[in-house]
Amino acid sequence: MAKEIERKYLVKTREYRSCAVASHVIKQGYLSTQKEATVRIRIKDQSAYITIKGISKGATRDEWEYPIPMNDAIEMLKLRQGYIIEKERYVIELEGYTWEVDEFHGVHEGLIVAEIELNDEKETFPIPSFIGEEVTGNVNYYNSTLAGI
Repeated sequence: MAKEIERKYLVKTREYRSCAVASHVIKQGYLSTQKEATVRIRIKDQSAYITIKGISKGATRDEWEYPIPMNDAIEMLKLRQGYIIEKERYVIELEGYTWEVDEFHGVHEGLIVAEIELNDEKETFPIPSFIGEEVTGNVNYYNSTLAGI
């Protein structure tokens, strides 16, 4: 079983753009947001995925993600609950860690959130100057909540 250990932060400046090693255009929607499991369809650039995530326990939760055909993803998104989330993701490499910074568009234009995936919840890591308040575990910043569900 795959585990995701992730910390999430608000972003206070856009300086991350100058150190990004990549960026991706993402559209995603949710087929289910039951407490026990969320089911997400994501189109990232020219690829599509289905993701199932379990209940968060601190910064950790179960996660499974699989590639799916683009046409299937487009059709599945028509079955979504709530909004389609639109964002651009910037990838930043810093001292052996990868940060992903999401600039939201559409309904949540202006919201910028950064995430870092870890190997252990107690792991320490360098925090870049563009990082603001930690919002790990705050349901207001879950993508499923931002989808309006």
